[in-house]
Amino acid sequence: MARPKEFDERAAVGHAMDAFWVRGYEGTSTQALCEATGLGRSSIYNTFTSKHELFIRALDHYAERGIMARTALLEESGTGVERFGALFSYTIDEEVAHHGRGCLVVNTVAEFGGRDPEVKARIEADTRRHLALLSACAKEGQLDGTIDGDRDPGAIAEFAHSTVAGLRLMSRRGAGRAAMESVAAIALDAIAAK
Repeated sequence: MARPKEFDERAAVGHAMDAFWVRGYEGTSTQALCEATGLGRSSIYNTFTSKHELFIRALDHYAERGIMARTALLEESGTGVERFGALFSYTIDEEVAHHGRGCLVVNTVAEFGGRDPEVKARIEADTRRHLALLSACAKEGQLDGTIDGDRDPGAIAEFAHSTVAGLRLMSRRGAGRAAMESVAAIALDAIAAK
């Protein structure tokens, strides 16, 4: 009979996510993963099979948390422009709270580019989910008259998604709240109805 696992696998993935988020994939050694998760090497490899597989699980965990938070934010009551403003503010607050960690997805794109098909597929799936959410918010904002009705909702979604990624990169390079808020204000003005 197999011995039952004596640890919370989801919690271990969460701790590994934090390690990868701070150090990146290449910068996170197996020893760092052992320290982050509290597991020995054999437990990590027996459960997750490889560092790469654990990274994929951590990336999925991060993406799922992110889409849940943004869905809640963008489906709240308020006008379209208010919800986009809330998204930018939320992003800035997160960056300030995490001391410039950036976004694990954005950091992964910067580190991997398109060289790993499995990572690339996950990034593309996460991006599609976010763009669909942002596009729906843009359409609703056009209907309520607060988002520029002459622009394509898909283009507005791409712009907002890029703005969020840009704010996260600004934070990674050390930009402060005031600089990020200025960029967010310009972005909001660019999509607002005139």
